[in-house]
Amino acid sequence: MAGFREYKIGSKMFGIALGGSMTITLFFPSINIASVSSTDIALTKQLEMGHETGFNLDDPMLLGWNKPLGVTLKTDPKTGQALASDTVVFVYKKGTSFPAGILHPRILGEGIQQLSVEQGHVGDARKDVGAVFTLSKGTYQGKQYTYIENLTATKGWTPSDVMHVAKDEDVSNAGKGKTMFVREGCWWCHTLLPEETQDWQVFGAPPMLGDFNGESPTAFGSDRKAPDLLHVGSRNSSKEWMMMHFFNPRLVQPHSIMPRFDYLWGEKDASGNKIDFVKWRAEYDEYREGKRVTPPDVPSYASDSEIRGLIDFILSLK
Repeated sequence: MAGFREYKIGSKMFGIALGGSMTITLFFPSINIASVSSTDIALTKQLEMGHETGFNLDDPMLLGWNKPLGVTLKTDPKTGQALASDTVVFVYKKGTSFPAGILHPRILGEGIQQLSVEQGHVGDARKDVGAVFTLSKGTYQGKQYTYIENLTATKGWTPSDVMHVAKDEDVSNAGKGKTMFVREGCWWCHTLLPEETQDWQVFGAPPMLGDFNGESPTAFGSDRKAPDLLHVGSRNSSKEWMMMHFFNPRLVQPHSIMPRFDYLWGEKDASGNKIDFVKWRAEYDEYREGKRVTPPDVPSYASDSEIRGLIDFILSLK
């Protein structure tokens, strides 16, 4: 009986230790995060990536469904008149789930919350209708903040209005692309979190705590077998280079261990022609063996392809 009594005491102590560890690891940080205001980066990521980019019931197979579109507007979608400057808006078509900052403005932080609700009218946004959001500047208690503005409520701009005047080259599928980033396991080798060491000199400054308000998942990554990508869009903004790199990394880095992602192109190219992957790979082998001077051209991707979204996401990382 004495041994059994010691077993019960040990079990209780183990439970207390485990519970205390989980409280320190999960609960206390959540309180700290909740008290931090969203940065401009966090607000942009929320609107650009949407509600959830990991597994969720709206997109169980991680195909990039239920995602907003980023659009750079040059003209007023209602009047057709030229805007004073290009305006980046985020289009949530009918049925697209809103991000956490729209559903729960309290996570945005003091000042940002009040401005987003009172001047930005984010509370008027309706999923069954859709909405168009942007980031605006405002003053709260004498301090200037960036806040979320619901342009559908303040200017009457609807998703259909915006998409009617938007050109394909002005549209970003970065939200869909982050889903591809998560699904394809890019974060198994790449991090989105430079360390506070010599990383600063190579990959740029590490993120701030407020950069992650409302983001799910963060996609920090837990290992680094390849370069950090947090600021990669600032280091390399070439869409053509990205195309070559994803289609076959050996085209730009001969000793790269990164796998090919050519299958993300789908079956057809930008012109609607069927992509002959077997022929391309055979020609590439000839190039690698020195039987031809130049490698075969990488096919242009279709506007609705998965690779378009992934490249848009990578280029958005600045």
